[in-house]
Amino acid sequence: MERGREKYVVDEKGQRTAVIIPLKEYEELLEDLHDLAVVAERRDEPTLSFEELNKKLQRDGLL
Repeated sequence: MERGREKYVVDEKGQRTAVIIPLKEYEELLEDLHDLAVVAERRDEPTLSFEELNKKLQRDGLL
């Protein structure tokens, strides 16, 4: 992601009030936010060790 292409909207006092970023960067940020929301939602789910997951996938015929 190329940085430094953002532009700022300023008020009459020259204070930054908003930012304009390239659409691709915006879409990537939205994707990152979605990923973080999924992680937060699943935070309390039980976890499996790599070995347990590997065995389960083999048992289910996925490996």
